Amino acid sequence: MNKPLRRIAIFCGLLMLALLVRTNYLQYVRADELNSRKENRRVQIERYAHKRGDIIVDNKAITGSVETSGSDFKYKRVWKNGPMWAPVTGYSSQAFDSSQIENIEDGILTGNSDQLFFDRTMAMFTGEEKKGGNVVLTLNAKAQQKAFDGLGKKRGAVVALDPKTGAILALASTPSYDPSVFAGNSKTDEKNRQVLLNDKNKPMLNRALRETYPPGSTFKVVTAAAALEDGLYKDINEKTDSPLPWRLPLSTKDLNNEGDIPCKDASLKLALQVSCNTVFGKISDDLGNEKMIKQADRFGFNKEHFTPVRADASVYPEADRPQNAMGGIGQASNRTTPLQMAMVAAAIANDGKLMKPYMVEKRTAPNLDVISNHKPEEFGEAVSGDNAQKLQEMMEAVVEDGTGKRAQIDRDGVTVGGKTGTAQHGVNNSENPYAWFISYAKTDKGSPVAVAVVIEGSDTTRDDIAGGRLAAPIAKDVMEAVLDSKK
Repeated sequence: MNKPLRRIAIFCGLLMLALLVRTNYLQYVRADELNSRKENRRVQIERYAHKRGDIIVDNKAITGSVETSGSDFKYKRVWKNGPMWAPVTGYSSQAFDSSQIENIEDGILTGNSDQLFFDRTMAMFTGEEKKGGNVVLTLNAKAQQKAFDGLGKKRGAVVALDPKTGAILALASTPSYDPSVFAGNSKTDEKNRQVLLNDKNKPMLNRALRETYPPGSTFKVVTAAAALEDGLYKDINEKTDSPLPWRLPLSTKDLNNEGDIPCKDASLKLALQVSCNTVFGKISDDLGNEKMIKQADRFGFNKEHFTPVRADASVYPEADRPQNAMGGIGQASNRTTPLQMAMVAAAIANDGKLMKPYMVEKRTAPNLDVISNHKPEEFGEAVSGDNAQKLQEMMEAVVEDGTGKRAQIDRDGVTVGGKTGTAQHGVNNSENPYAWFISYAKTDKGSPVAVAVVIEGSDTTRDDIAGGRLAAPIAKDVMEAVLDSKK
């Protein structure tokens, strides 16, 4: 071969090599990046060319897929009773992506997960239509309905847990929204979503997981736990060192109680039963900020939780003496999610052992074969078993003879423990307070349910806002629904 031809041959060979390198680089190195680009319309078309797998509660699908018109996307997502389930599932939209369970479990629901590789491969050989897998939740449909109906037109949230496992049984947030109204990619979907985003009541805010509130007197349970765990007090019926009035440390103001209640040197049991600010404010001051933070952390404060949906961290902060004293009664900078306060009630009901909350029970293939099961995990020991028993006795006295009587369940063999709370809101308590209630129901087989309810806002007059009046009846209905399902 003469020299010019050899040069041309080498040049052509280099071009072929460069083409091969480029092709392999695009197909293997950048494949995932290119597939996920928003500009890649073919990927989106394929994504919505098949029915999405379902989210299942109590063996029934709470989601579905319907064919669309006027779009190259064939199917879109729909929900059954969308407003009730939206705080659990999140949304899935052709135009606005997805959130919460719909987002986290997207690989299973679309059928694109590596766990479904065998099913996709078999479908190629059999000619069957590609299908998504299903996600089975821990939720109890009747408890969820009671929580949603109980909240009604109020702004608030409910969380119910199984204390033994950490399974989430109910998770409601109001006002809510229907994810179906913007599941497509039309101008109407865009308009509907914008209306929701502009709503001052924030219907798309998940108040159960993503909003923190001052817990008010429900936090006195944590303060009582700290006193028992530290050994400041050992007998819940012994008198405490609690003068009346009691002045806030480093302050010129006394800490007041709500009404004329017997708080002077009251025992822990009586102080929780009638909700003495002075007793628990002084206990928090006696223990000090470091010990209070340590006890709050053992219940799960100061840490994000993943259910698998992320829940904001509840905060018991570093504080000076007066702020720490107020923190001990659930005020100042002490802030918590409803999920966190349900965890507090659940840990006490479970004899001190706190389980990690979760809401995905299992994942299944399109043919319903189980891909994975969730195994309950222990978060840690919030309090010792002995002290948990003492706290149960205290919380049960609140429901039997104290501020939580509206949570009583008149059934043989069922005992209810609880704590009410009315948390100040606004500068100098200028706005309507938050109404709280945390509780658990217990049978001879242990506790199957613990609940936290917070009412952020309602049309109730200010003087009638109290955890015992507004929140306790909702908790009662949710607990009864769970008890009924255990029969």
